[in-house]
Amino acid sequence: MAWTYLFFAGLFEIGWAIGLKYTHGFTRLVPTMLTVGSMVVSLGLLGLALKSLPLGTAYAIWTGIGTIGTATLGIILFGEPATALRLACIGLIVAGIVGLKLVS
Repeated sequence: MAWTYLFFAGLFEIGWAIGLKYTHGFTRLVPTMLTVGSMVVSLGLLGLALKSLPLGTAYAIWTGIGTIGTATLGIILFGEPATALRLACIGLIVAGIVGLKLVS
């Protein structure tokens, strides 16, 4: 169950990272409320996952999921560059997450 908590914590991390862009510096009420809510859920789920997962592994995977999702959505939603080197670096993060999961 801890891995499920961690996965969803990572998804909510993507939500709050992307949400920050839509708050326009916390000047828009609804995006700000959704972003803060996503932060709370993400950290709460991470806390539940940490009850049984090693801290270093869980934190690295949580941030990795957030990084991959945020970088991907940055390309899709905001027209950020999708260069070969950038995509290769995202692939390295994926490899790191898989490796951490396999050794845990």
